[in-house]
Order: sequence, then C-alpha cells, then structure tokens
Amino acid sequence: KANALCAQIPSPSPTSSGELRGPRTCDCELALLPLRQLLLLQPDCFQLRGDRLAVLRPPRHQPAGGFPVLSDGALHHDGQRHCRLTGHLKRDVELTSHRDYKDFRETILSRPLVFFTNVRTKNYSSKEKTYAFIVNTRHPKIRRQIEHGMNTIISSVFGESYKLRFDFQEVVKSFFPPGSHLVTGEDLSFSYEFKSDALFDFFYWFGISKNTVAVTGKVLNLSNTSAEKKEIITMFLEKMSEPYVRLNSFSDRKFSVASRGRLISYKTKSYCYSILNVFYIISIISVHL
Repeated sequence: KANALCAQIPSPSPTSSGELRGPRTCDCELALLPLRQLLLLQPDCFQLRGDRLAVLRPPRHQPAGGFPVLSDGALHHDGQRHCRLTGHLKRDVELTSHRDYKDFRETILSRPLVFFTNVRTKNYSSKEKTYAFIVNTRHPKIRRQIEHGMNTIISSVFGESYKLRFDFQEVVKSFFPPGSHLVTGEDLSFSYEFKSDALFDFFYWFGISKNTVAVTGKVLNLSNTSAEKKEIITMFLEKMSEPYVRLNSFSDRKFSVASRGRLISYKTKSYCYSILNVFYIISIISVHL
C-alpha cells in the first residue's frame, strides 16, 4: 500500500543531480529523496505513527550514528497531514559559552544532517510532496564551507555577539525543474547565535555581525522505486549513518588550536570592547556639551 502511495505522487525530474551508482558515500555531498521513501528504507531511524513523526535514537551497536533532523518541530506531510516531530534538533539555537559552541560544532559536523521540506512542481501545482534533504557534512566540500563560515565570523568579530546562518534553498531549488516552488523553503536552513556579555553590541544590533552562508554542492537523486535500486539506497543510507570515526588530521589540529585561542580570549575582548564603547559615548557627549 505504501509503495502504491509513493507511485501516485510524481517524482521530480531533477535538472542538476547525480545518480546513485553504489553504496559508497564518499562522493555524496547532498542528497534528496521523498519522505515516504525514507520512512520505508530507514524504519530504525524514523517512525510515523498517527500525527507524530519520531526521530529515533541510534541502535546500541552504533550510538554515535543516526540522522539528526533539524526542524522547528512540525511538518505538513505531503501537504495533507499535519505532523509534529519528536527527537529532532532545533534549527535555530543560542550559544553562550565555549562548551556550547564546541558541542554544537561537533554535532553538525559528525553526522549527516536531515531537513524536511515541501515542494510543489509546475506540472502538479495542486499537489505538495514532502522531501528529506540530506547534508553530508563529512564530505570535504560541504565540511569546508561550514568550517570556513564558522571560522570566518569568529575572526571578524571583536568580542560582540554574532549570528551565522547556513542556507540550502538555492541548491535544492536548482534540483527541481524550472517553475517548481519550495513551499517550506525556510526549513532548509539552520543557524546559531553566539551571545557575548559585551555591554554595547553595536555591530550586532545593526546587523553587521549577522552573516548567511549559501551552501553549494551536487545533489544526489535518491528517488527510485525499483527493487534493485532500493536495496542499494538502503545500504547507502545505513553506511552514511554509521558512527563517525574522527581522524586527527592536520586541518582538525589547526582548527582546534586556532579556535581555542580565539574563543578563550573572547570574554576578554568583550570586556575591552565594552570599555572602548563607553569611552566613545563619553567623548561624543563631551563634544556636544
């Protein structure tokens, strides 16, 4: 019955995507498949019961694996059924310490991220279809864009708060035929906001320290209904969700040393920045008096 439902809803004709040729994940930057298909292929990770879609914890034999879902906690399944999510991560988070930042960075870079979005194609404008969009943050190209964005904004601020958003709307939009509409395109992003204890956050208040990174990459098409392809896609998804074995590479060591120095001195800089702003305001008042 589930297969019949999948067949009734037309699949997109991707204009710029790759095709899955085997279970290897090393060449996968981004991937897209219908949510219904993901539920069928990964019952140990996702379960839809009534109006609740549960993101399950990884099995005991691979505690660090699984698919973290970034969401606001609700979705309109195929535009017909309103569902609430459980076990997901918030798309927008607030960080206040070095530990928060470190944990958040490790979370998004250690496992592939999943987003849910609704799409309405041109030829079937009255029908919506919910897709699962997978971001393979282990792929060098994707990882490099995320790390570069995070490192750059840390280097560009001086003790004040900042906000960084990663957006995937354009790359997903290019996957579908011209004229298609992302009904819930805003769900294809995530952000974090680092709140410092600076007394005057002028750059943050005026939006200068708020940046957006539009992530680019090749989208792999995982929409397929043939039995042979389903088996390959299942193996592919299981391999992608395996626990991440952290390699002590030069880039990892370089980041940890540089970022630790920046973040340890972050509070000191915030105090200096606040003092400088106080003197600046006093000087302006003095001139006018």
